[in-house]
Amino acid sequence: MPQISHRGQAMPVSPFRKLLPFADAAKQAGKVVYPLNIGQPDVLTPPEMMEAVRNADIKVLSYGLGAGSDSYRHKLAAYYQRAGIPAQFEHIMVTTAGSEAILFAMLACLNPGDEVIVAEPFYGAYTAFAIAASVNIVAVTSHIEDGFALPPLADFEAVITDRTRAILICNPSNPTGYVYRRDELEALLGLCIRHDLYLLSDEAYREYCYDGATSTSALSLEGSEPYAIVLDTISKRYSACGARVGAFVTRNPDVWQAAFHFGQMRICPPTLEMIAAEAATDLPPSYFDGTRAEYQARRDLMVGRLRAMPGVTCPMPGGAFYVVARLPVDDAEKFGQWLLEEFTLDNQTLMLSPANGFYHTPGLGIQEVRIAYVINRTDLAAAMTCLEVALRTYPGRTVYLARAATAEVAYLPTS
Repeated sequence: MPQISHRGQAMPVSPFRKLLPFADAAKQAGKVVYPLNIGQPDVLTPPEMMEAVRNADIKVLSYGLGAGSDSYRHKLAAYYQRAGIPAQFEHIMVTTAGSEAILFAMLACLNPGDEVIVAEPFYGAYTAFAIAASVNIVAVTSHIEDGFALPPLADFEAVITDRTRAILICNPSNPTGYVYRRDELEALLGLCIRHDLYLLSDEAYREYCYDGATSTSALSLEGSEPYAIVLDTISKRYSACGARVGAFVTRNPDVWQAAFHFGQMRICPPTLEMIAAEAATDLPPSYFDGTRAEYQARRDLMVGRLRAMPGVTCPMPGGAFYVVARLPVDDAEKFGQWLLEEFTLDNQTLMLSPANGFYHTPGLGIQEVRIAYVINRTDLAAAMTCLEVALRTYPGRTVYLARAATAEVAYLPTS
């Protein structure tokens, strides 16, 4: 009997869809399941995007240009320049979602067996892209105790080998919501320059920084031209996750050309979705003001509720729309399954993402979950009430003890 490939065997289950079969079963049983597992906002997609597709005068839905339509690339260049990012038309390749941009970056910049350094916890799909590209992730660990701040530069330098080719970041971070400061990015770029590495920057949540913070693009850093590659998407920016339109942006012409050759394999990005995306570039800045304020209100509600729950540790995220919280449970994945299979409060429950799937180092994130604050505040409050009650009744609940002097931790089962 033919065997599945090594890549196929190594490909992990998506950490944010892992519990989906249990959620589907709960819904079929009549439960209301609040979906806090995945970054699918309920914010309405701008109607201008849908209207542009409806009004498109297309007689034949033909192949488009491999790098994306000229009109959209010009509009994207103007969008980036308004955001303070010095990207021109020729620096931009439109991709089939940000996912393809990430994969193309790995394929264009790393050889099979090469290494990319990533601060963990990180977006769970990076593992899948690395497996598909036959490259190895090397993790440096950030910690919940300091809000998942960027690990010390020495931690990155300590794991650089002769196979290291790139550092990959997500700014603002999925899953932690951490926003990298300009000086932190400049330090990372300096490390890349000294060791001749690429700096791959996933900037899907650029517009969503809170408390007056702003996001700095890797492309805006002085001296970044040969090193920086921005991986982008409209999915979260315009609440258009199903459109599957992203961008690969670099001022390094050789890297752009290599990525373009990979892009020719799929002929072109999706035409109708590019029409919608182009319409979105004409939205006024006030669009982001409104959505940003709504996400910040949801963040404040959720973090406030989580911090009031005994035994829960929850940093305040500075951007995106996720938190990683540590719960007083024996195993977050088991807890998440229990929520869907056995728990109910007034016929309601919630779905979370176990955070172990966002770590590369085995054993990390066992008591942590990623929670997406992507639903309206009324439902979010109800979901937090479900979680609060569930944490009091879960059979595997624990008491978390931390010994600051020795940095030791222990999880003790409750009676």
